[in-house]
Amino acid sequence: MNNALPHSRVSRGWLVFLLIAVVGLFYVKWFPYYNRAFVAASQHSIGKSILMGTSATAPAPSWQAALDYALAYGKAIWQAMVLGLLLGSAVQALIPPRWVARALGEHNFGSVVNGGLMSLPGMMCTCCAAPVVAGLRAREAAPGAAIAFWLGNTVLNPAALVFMGFVLGWQWTGLRLILGALMVFGLGYAVNRMVAPEQAAKSRETLAKLVDEDVPGTAFARWLKILGRMSVRLIPEYIVLVLLLGAARAWLFPHIGPDIGNSALWIVAFAIAGMLFVIPTAGEVPIIQAMLSLGMAAGPAGALLMTLPPVSLPSLAMLGRSFSTKVLTFVAVSVVGLGIVAGALAAMLF
Repeated sequence: MNNALPHSRVSRGWLVFLLIAVVGLFYVKWFPYYNRAFVAASQHSIGKSILMGTSATAPAPSWQAALDYALAYGKAIWQAMVLGLLLGSAVQALIPPRWVARALGEHNFGSVVNGGLMSLPGMMCTCCAAPVVAGLRAREAAPGAAIAFWLGNTVLNPAALVFMGFVLGWQWTGLRLILGALMVFGLGYAVNRMVAPEQAAKSRETLAKLVDEDVPGTAFARWLKILGRMSVRLIPEYIVLVLLLGAARAWLFPHIGPDIGNSALWIVAFAIAGMLFVIPTAGEVPIIQAMLSLGMAAGPAGALLMTLPPVSLPSLAMLGRSFSTKVLTFVAVSVVGLGIVAGALAAMLF
C-alpha cells in the first residue's frame, strides 16, 4: 500500500499547480480587472452589453445571431477557459487527493466555507470555473464545498462587486453581496445535507482508494491525459449550447423598454432567462446598465443581478457527470428563487 507519494514528486506537483494558478490568474483576471476598476470609476461603464449592445432588441433567432454571440463570448472568455481546463486537470494529477480531502472533503459547513473562500481569487465565469469544479469532484471534494466554490467564483467576485458599485450604484453591490453570500454558503450547506449517509460512506471509500493507489506513469503524463479527456468531453457540448443560446436571445430577452415593469411575471421571467443564459465574467453589469437606461424597471434587473452570473445551461451540462441531476436541479431552481427575491427587493428599494 502506498501511503505517501515521494516528497519531491508532491513538491513539484504543487509548484507547477501554484505557478499555473498565480501566473494564469494574474494574466487573465487580476491585472486586467485592476485596470478595468479605474475605467469603471472614471467612466461609470465597463463596456457595451454583450447581449444586445445598445439596441433595445436582441437579433432575431438565426445562424448569424448564434455565430455572432458565440464569437463575442468566445473572445471574452477563451483565455479563462484554457486556464480553467489546465487547473481542473492539474487538481486531479498534480495535487495529492488527501490535500483536497483535508480542505474540501468533509460533508459539513466547514468545507462549504473553505470552498466559498477559495473561490474568491478565481473570479471566473460559471463555465470557466466548471472544469475546476469537475476536477475537485473527481478528487472527492464534498458536493456542497464544490458548489460553494462554483457559485462563489461569480456572485462573490470582488472585481464584479467593485464594477457594480461604480457603474450601477453601491446599493446594487450591497444587494448582490448579501444574497450572494446566502446563495454560496446556504446552497452549499443544503447540498451537503442532501448527501445520504451511504453516499458519504462510499465517497470516503473512494477517497481512500485514491490516496492509496499507485497510479502508473508520471504525474505530468497523467495531467496531459486528463487535460485531453476533459477538453474532448466538455468543449464540444459547451460550444453547441453557447450557439443555441446566442440564437435564442430574442426569445429569452424580448424588447427592452419601459413596458418591462416590476410585475411578478416579468421578475420571474427574467430570473429564469438569466439562469439559463451564459455571459462572461461581470457581463451582467453592462447588461443591466443598458437595460435600465432603456427604461426597464429595477425588479427584473434585480432578478438578472442574481441569476445571470452563477449558473447557465452550458455550465450545468458541463457538470452533469460531477453532480447528480437532483443536486443540479436544486441549485438551478434555488438560483431562480433567489433571483425572484432579489427582483422583489430591488422593486421595493431602488
